[in-house]
Amino acid sequence: MARDRVGGAAGSSAESMIAPLPSRQSLTDDVYEAIKTLIMDHVIAPQARLSIDQLARDLRVSSTPIREALIRLESEGLARKEALRGYSTTPVLTPDEVKELFEFRTVIEPWAAARAAQRRDAASLARLQAEVDSVDTLPTGDTYQAYRELAGHDERFHRQIAELSGNDQLLQAFVRTNCHLHLFRQRYSTRLGSATIAEHQDIAAAIAAGDAELARAAMLTHLRRAQQRLT
Repeated sequence: MARDRVGGAAGSSAESMIAPLPSRQSLTDDVYEAIKTLIMDHVIAPQARLSIDQLARDLRVSSTPIREALIRLESEGLARKEALRGYSTTPVLTPDEVKELFEFRTVIEPWAAARAAQRRDAASLARLQAEVDSVDTLPTGDTYQAYRELAGHDERFHRQIAELSGNDQLLQAFVRTNCHLHLFRQRYSTRLGSATIAEHQDIAAAIAAGDAELARAAMLTHLRRAQQRLT
């Protein structure tokens, strides 16, 4: 009978006021982004403890999506779990670690850009150009929410070139570094963003032209300038 009463309310004003609950995946994603933002903005300091209970109270959710979010953040290198101590945020990269990361990238990414120029096709070029064109305005703030889209574009652009190289081992090695996430965690300014977009355009143009050496040189120049801007 109860079910009939609920069904009988269809179309009533009372039912129209009931908003659907967010899906479980949506809640997990929202919690993940909320904690990630706190880490990227250093609201939760590097090497600080991440209390599941406290985060659950602060975000007004159960502990389950908190745990799921921390697992994702651990896979990205923003959180780490220690036996008997729980989760904490990771330290930011040291100057030596930034240097090593760029040394690694200058080995694999110029080669990937050259290979992408050699292996280009209409579909891959259209996808790469669409990514370049996706950034129409630069963020003006220095918070993670302000520059998140630019950071996402930066990662996708370089990942696409790694994919276009056709070398799956290179792609997986690049993905495992989560390099853009950690470099943006160091610091961000609008000047860094505008230079990045201009250099991406140069790289994409060289790949579209099928000029492997120009693509290699453009990528190497981009990485060296990016390192200089950070240091």
